[in-house]
Amino acid sequence: MTDHTVSPIDAVDRVALDQPRRFEASDFDLTRLCELKGATTVSVCVPARDEAETVGPIVQTISTLQHRGLVDEIVVMDDRSTDATAEVAAAAGARVVSVPDVLPEAGTATGKGNVLWASVAASAGDVIVWIDADLRSFTPDYVIGLLGPLLTDPEVTLVKGSFDRPTAGGAGGGRTTELMARPVLATFFPELGVIEQPLGGEYASRRSILEQLPFPQGYGVETGLLIDIAHRWGVGRIAQVDLGVREHRHQSLSALSSQAMEVLHAALLRTGADRATLSRVLMRPDAAPVEVRVDERPPLIEIPGYRDR
Repeated sequence: MTDHTVSPIDAVDRVALDQPRRFEASDFDLTRLCELKGATTVSVCVPARDEAETVGPIVQTISTLQHRGLVDEIVVMDDRSTDATAEVAAAAGARVVSVPDVLPEAGTATGKGNVLWASVAASAGDVIVWIDADLRSFTPDYVIGLLGPLLTDPEVTLVKGSFDRPTAGGAGGGRTTELMARPVLATFFPELGVIEQPLGGEYASRRSILEQLPFPQGYGVETGLLIDIAHRWGVGRIAQVDLGVREHRHQSLSALSSQAMEVLHAALLRTGADRATLSRVLMRPDAAPVEVRVDERPPLIEIPGYRDR
C-alpha cells in the first residue's frame, strides 16, 4: 500500500502554500463552456438506489445541457433499486446501467463507492460529473459550475461542490462531515481542512485521473478520492465551486454511524494504517452489530476488462 503519511512540518508548509482554487457557479457561462469544451466529452453519472421520486426531474434538467452540447451522456447507475428508479430515469432520457452488470469478472461488491467506481467503467466521457439522485434543489448550475474549472484550466484535477445545507425536519445536513470527516482530515491531512464539503456528492474529475485510483466501496469514497488526488497531484490543483443551496433526503443517526466508520477507515488507511488491524464491524449497545463497507475497488486500469474495452 502506498504510504500517504504526512509529516507535521510538511503539512504546515502545504497548508500555507498550496490552496484550492475557489469559484462561484455564476462565474461560468454555458455558451462559453460549450465553446471551450471542443472535443472533450462529458458524462454526468447519477448513482441511484430507490430514488424514483427525484431522479426523473434531475435527469430532465441535465438533458437541457445535453441538448445545448455541454453534456454528452447521462448515465444513471441503478444500484439494485426495488422501486421504479430505472424506469423513471430511462423515461426522462438517461441511459440506465445496472451496477452488478459492470465488470462482473472483477467480483461483486456493494456500497456507494462501488457504484461510483462502476460508473467510471460504464461511462465514456473524458470528464465525469457525479450528481446524487436524492437532490431536491438541483439546477443546471450544479453541472455548469462543476465543469467550469475543468474546461477552463487543464491543470485542475478535481472540482468539489460547496453549498449551504438547510435544516429539514429538525435534522441538519452535514452531520458526518462535522463530527467525523472534518476532525479526521484536520488531524491527519490538515492541508485538506480548507475543503468546505469533503463528503458532498456533487463533484467532478477527469477519467485519466479516476481510473488510476482505488475506490473505497462504501461512504469513505469521497474521503479516499480527495486524499489520493491531493497527495498525487497537489491541493493547488483542486477547485471548489459554490453551488448555492443543497437540499436532499436526510438519513437517520443510526445510518450515519456506519457511514462515519467508513470515512474513518478510508482516512486511516491513507495514513499507513494496517487494514488487518481495523475492525470492520460497528458495535453498539442497543443494536445488532453492523458490518461496514471498508474494502476498496482496485484502480480500473488494473482490470483487464476495462483496459480492453
